[in-house]
Amino acid sequence: MTPVRLGAVGYLNARPLVSGLDRSPRFDLRYDLPSECARLLHAREIDLGLIPSIEYLRDDYRIVPDVAIASRGPVASVALFTTRPMPDVRSIVMDTSSRTSVALVRVLCARLFKIDPAIEAHSPDLNAMLDRGDAALIIGDKALVWEPETVRLKPDTTYDNDSIIQKIDLGEAWTSMTGLPFVWAFWAGPAGVLSPEDVSALQEARQAGVQQSDAIGREYFRDAPQHRDLGARYLRDNIKYYLGADERAGLDLFYRYAAEVGVAPGDQVVRFY
Repeated sequence: MTPVRLGAVGYLNARPLVSGLDRSPRFDLRYDLPSECARLLHAREIDLGLIPSIEYLRDDYRIVPDVAIASRGPVASVALFTTRPMPDVRSIVMDTSSRTSVALVRVLCARLFKIDPAIEAHSPDLNAMLDRGDAALIIGDKALVWEPETVRLKPDTTYDNDSIIQKIDLGEAWTSMTGLPFVWAFWAGPAGVLSPEDVSALQEARQAGVQQSDAIGREYFRDAPQHRDLGARYLRDNIKYYLGADERAGLDLFYRYAAEVGVAPGDQVVRFY
């Protein structure tokens, strides 16, 4: 039987979902940025992708049931870094590694922050981004391990707040606005690429990964011992790996809000394997 080609995200938060899959002859696993996982899936260069949730709306996909990367409250690894209070932000420079995070920023700007900033795309270099705008969107491990002293401030610039750089956690912002979890990513692909046994194997991998999350977080940062406790705490406390009723409600609301701000089509039906 031909292996199922899996495209997973290389960030720490995806590691519990792929526990043991690299040793299974049924799956052929690779790691990429979220945006690249989505591109590979859209191009049918992989069979199933751990894709940003907004990417699901670009094709007639199915979702693996009850498996997701989600958060309820602070997510820690998706954030706006701003040099001024959010109501005063006039420009945001975006890391475009995930279209979901970009879409969420647009939703929050319209609904929570009540601003209409200029938007610019940039590679995820916080210093360079803050040289070009009032705020920067950073996702993944770089946002998780950010420390204030790593930011070089613009020369000859006066800042109004005491902390200089403020980190706005987008998971926390979403839940404070809606009371619901936010679904960042999930396994999705065309109909027919998975058998019921494949679906069960992906759910079992998630379960095994969740049970080993502390060890996974520490091992991921084996070459950065100062971050090992952070990695374990992040997987244990910030990231949720189930797609239950509340997560479905949060996902449906995100899709509706994204459609209202023009970054997603409307009336999309969510379907599962």
